Amino acid sequence: MLVKEYRICMPLTTEEYRVGQLYTISKHSHQESEKGEGVEVVKNEPHEDPVHGPGQFTEKRVHLSSKLPSWARAVTPRIFYITEKAWNYYPYTITEYTCSFLPKFSIYIETKYEDNCGDSENIFHSDKILGDHEVSFLDIAFDEIPERYYRSLEDPRFFSSAKTGRGPLREGWRQHTKPIMCSYKLVSVKFEVWGLQTRVEQFVHKVIRDILLIGHRQAFAWVDEWCGMTMEEVRRYEQETQEATNELIGLVAPAISVSEVGQPTATHSAPASAPSTPLSDEAPEFLAPPKTRPRKKSAPETLTLPALRERAGAE
Repeated sequence: MLVKEYRICMPLTTEEYRVGQLYTISKHSHQESEKGEGVEVVKNEPHEDPVHGPGQFTEKRVHLSSKLPSWARAVTPRIFYITEKAWNYYPYTITEYTCSFLPKFSIYIETKYEDNCGDSENIFHSDKILGDHEVSFLDIAFDEIPERYYRSLEDPRFFSSAKTGRGPLREGWRQHTKPIMCSYKLVSVKFEVWGLQTRVEQFVHKVIRDILLIGHRQAFAWVDEWCGMTMEEVRRYEQETQEATNELIGLVAPAISVSEVGQPTATHSAPASAPSTPLSDEAPEFLAPPKTRPRKKSAPETLTLPALRERAGAE
């Protein structure tokens, strides 16, 4: 098992990000979905934990198929999915990923959110970690992301928020920007296959790093879309996009609770983990890339909250 800690600062408060990460995950999941593929929401319901208190539980199935890089499609079945289970006790969350095709593969992520610039030490106080683990600071503005995921409108170096007046972000922004918060993520990757374990775990961490950067960049770049939304409004947006996404990929939408956490009924809301970004096309060194295969067209245009309401009114 390879354990790393990532710290990602944002020019937001933790209360602002609570809404922003729910909105971003829902919008991104819808963007990445198309007929027969994408993110299927299986459960989204309140959940009471004896230690962490009231929270929200989410279970999703990420149907991949053509969204996999070419090298991975050559060695995996045509139909399989990744299961994401998330327990959101904001500002603390837990997310687990398992694969239907690889039972010995798993990713476990603990996340804590604090209003600081990432200077809290040993924030997880975890007795599961033996010895030191690597700590990486990720800069949403100046760390590189894969070129295929770059969008100029989502570049924090150029983006300026009309509603909050924040941005663009300049060199050294983490030292002088107010407000500022940090996502602390303790990521454990396990792939128990002899001869491949080290290389696969290292490669998965590289993919996770890219996903974290892209997801947090989008959360800030979309701030004018979600800024000012209440938790009730973002839960409604989350429900509507989940139903639209399940319909888009050819699935019957499950009954989804949008009750705010703290209700007396025991139940699990959207995970606070980073969005499910497609895996990298870059093959790891230990696999030889086969012939390239044509990819499907990109996902349809995202449905915004007003558009969803208009559609519901028309129906």
